[in-house]
Amino acid sequence: MTRPADPDTTPPAPRLRIVTDDDPAAPWPDEPDPWPDPWPTPGPPLTPVAPALPAADQAARPKTVWTATELMATRFPEPKWAVPGFFAEGVSLLAGPPKVGKSWLSLGLGLDVAAGRPVFGTVPVTAGPVLYLALEDTGRRLQNRMSKLLAHRPAPDGLTLMTECPPMPQGAQLLANWLGANPTARLVVIDVFAKVRGISAPGASAYDADYAAIGHIKAIADHFAVAVILVHHVRKMGSDDFLAEVSGTNGLAGAADATLVLKRSRGKADGVLHITGRDVDENEHALSFQPDTGSWLLLNGPASDHTIGDTRATILTHVRTHPGARPMDIAAATGLDVDLTRRTCSRMAEAGQLNRDTTGAYTAPAPPDTLPIP
Repeated sequence: MTRPADPDTTPPAPRLRIVTDDDPAAPWPDEPDPWPDPWPTPGPPLTPVAPALPAADQAARPKTVWTATELMATRFPEPKWAVPGFFAEGVSLLAGPPKVGKSWLSLGLGLDVAAGRPVFGTVPVTAGPVLYLALEDTGRRLQNRMSKLLAHRPAPDGLTLMTECPPMPQGAQLLANWLGANPTARLVVIDVFAKVRGISAPGASAYDADYAAIGHIKAIADHFAVAVILVHHVRKMGSDDFLAEVSGTNGLAGAADATLVLKRSRGKADGVLHITGRDVDENEHALSFQPDTGSWLLLNGPASDHTIGDTRATILTHVRTHPGARPMDIAAATGLDVDLTRRTCSRMAEAGQLNRDTTGAYTAPAPPDTLPIP
């Protein structure tokens, strides 16, 4: 834009100042500017919204280099658990097939952690603020599900629900702002991850793109030491390795701190939650879905006890309390047919559900490790 012309004022003639090599530093004449600019110079640009990762003092930055002696002498805090044995600080990928109940499970987690109620009915947790991004739901649907899950209990004030979030990396700023305002937050749930993963960098391989997509969120989780759950999908084709069922490349599971896959099951369990990760032991837990309340409950004992038929479950229960039992003894104690018991015991041994010694006696496999103490 140019300065508007003023017909009543004649601008002064241009002046030329010649500077010679003899006097290069001669001062300019001390005269007022005959053409002061009536339009003020624009000020500095507006301050942007707080960055995704607030800058910390150099002294507060975590140490990243040690000698071997220093490292062994350093005492590190234990990881913070949102749900002991299941979800620790960092990024956890929760995958499962469509309509298996992932959203019911994740919303129930948010309600229970925010209220400090036992998760899965039996796992104690510490109450704290929770952010739940329900990116495939509406407010009305969330209200209906929460009414069912709460079962006439009051809704916890510590649970914040959002139905929109920009994709990464812009979405990381929203997470950082909320976590900065809630320093005691225990959990963030993003349902579903595909809604916020963002666009891959041009030329990036599929693995690198998947790894980078998790990286934006992991930086937030690590900075604020909070557990973040990313709800995701599995492939249509099953696999013996539950990690291979996660949709996408190995970059997703490789970047996440833990991967959990909820699979439908047979027998007495409605689902089995398979877990592996950096801070959690590899394990599997049998869960039962409660249609009346929409909640998932943890079943006692190894998952294998709840994913087999009634005959196998009866045999396994007897062998646990009577190690070294033989098929004849098992049949007499349980009332099962002797031939059926003998065949079933043999098949269970082949499947790894029972151990058989050279004398034909059966014992139950060792139970998995117990849950870690929070």
